[in-house]
Amino acid sequence: MINRELIRIKIVQLTYAYYQNGNHNMDNAEKELLFSLSKAYDLYNCLLSLIVAVSREAHLHYDVEVARARREGKDVPSGKFANNRFAMQLEENKQLCEYMETQKQSWADNIEFVRNLLSQMEQSQIYKDYIESPEDSYEDDREVWRKLYKALIMENENLDSLLEERSLYWNDDKEIVDTFVLKTIKRFDPKNKAKQELLPEFKDEEDKDFAVKLFRATILNADQYQRFMSETSRNWDFSRLAYMDVVIMQIAIAEMMNFPNIPVSVTINEYVDLAKLYSTPKSGSYINGMLDAIAHYLVDTGKMMKVVNKR
Repeated sequence: MINRELIRIKIVQLTYAYYQNGNHNMDNAEKELLFSLSKAYDLYNCLLSLIVAVSREAHLHYDVEVARARREGKDVPSGKFANNRFAMQLEENKQLCEYMETQKQSWADNIEFVRNLLSQMEQSQIYKDYIESPEDSYEDDREVWRKLYKALIMENENLDSLLEERSLYWNDDKEIVDTFVLKTIKRFDPKNKAKQELLPEFKDEEDKDFAVKLFRATILNADQYQRFMSETSRNWDFSRLAYMDVVIMQIAIAEMMNFPNIPVSVTINEYVDLAKLYSTPKSGSYINGMLDAIAHYLVDTGKMMKVVNKR
């Protein structure tokens, strides 16, 4: 689940913090990086369990409505959403159950938020169309949750505030983790029942090694990489640059020089996007030009053996 986009984001954040905090302990910084990444996986499981919490509340609400209807001699309401097959399969998922039990996580302390979220869902057109549709399949059950998640969980300021209270590490993670939750919903297959596989914390050991190696190379070779920046941009006064720009370029150089299988163009594009997100409005275009110049310099001086697009 933790992909290289998220790893790069975490390394930008923690490299900046490493220099700002003044406590230059490499081992502690590396532990903080891995802990920060593990918290993103916590968020993934937490958001999946939110679906379960809403589904359980929907079932309780349905039971109350059925009892009331029978007592008053009225028609029994639809139990379609309360008995949604995708949500029930997720609730029984062994991996999710074990993870939430091990981490001692639940939505019990935020039950009012869960109830309000259910109410918003029941009032949505997505929900109404689903209830009124004559279609009744697992695929429809799964699809309504995908739509509800995109409409009411991805963009939810109250949820964002609540998650921030639960963990400061989740501030910048949710947008990416949301995409993993949607991917997980789409992958669910009723044939797998409770054994449906969730996304692993890391796709493979290579990605975990990528995180540690990139972070270490960035810090340990800082002087060398900043010298490359200086030699390539003699007309620039580094004291006038946003410090975040320097950090982002330093990490980009570390990636270019230490990961031969990652094309230079991919590295540049990734860090230009991060500059737009974390630095000044002008940083993206500046870093794009600088990294291109640095890549050519590294190839021309024999310090890097990669193909670089001609200018």
